[in-house]
Amino acid sequence: MVDEAVLASKIAAVTDAVQRIREVLPPRVEDFRSNRTAREVVTLNLFVALQGCLALAAHWLSDARWTVPASYSDVFAALADHGVIERDLASRLVAAAGLRNLIAHQYGAIDYTRIHAIASTDTADLLTFCRVLAERLRETR
Repeated sequence: MVDEAVLASKIAAVTDAVQRIREVLPPRVEDFRSNRTAREVVTLNLFVALQGCLALAAHWLSDARWTVPASYSDVFAALADHGVIERDLASRLVAAAGLRNLIAHQYGAIDYTRIHAIASTDTADLLTFCRVLAERLRETR
């Protein structure tokens, strides 16, 4: 059984990080690329939100006693395989997991145009993921 307190805490962290991104992210990519503080705040909070979603996914799989994949990107596909989330959402989150690895390990220069695009549009998927897990938990109660 998924620990409701752990789930709530991680969802709150993801939600807070997404809110911080939305507060700081300039609408124009040019303004973002030229503003070091915005770049750092958005990149860090994007990492925190992505890491939180990955932790939520791994926690859900572990508590359900399903196999937890070795790679971060596979945890979302595993949740889709078990019917917890939709496959199209899982696919988008797999791509986000790749960005998390890029930020964490700094494989080459960070593409701030890509970071801006993801922060502008894809953070909704992170919140959708959190909402779906919260709904699934309520269904099991």
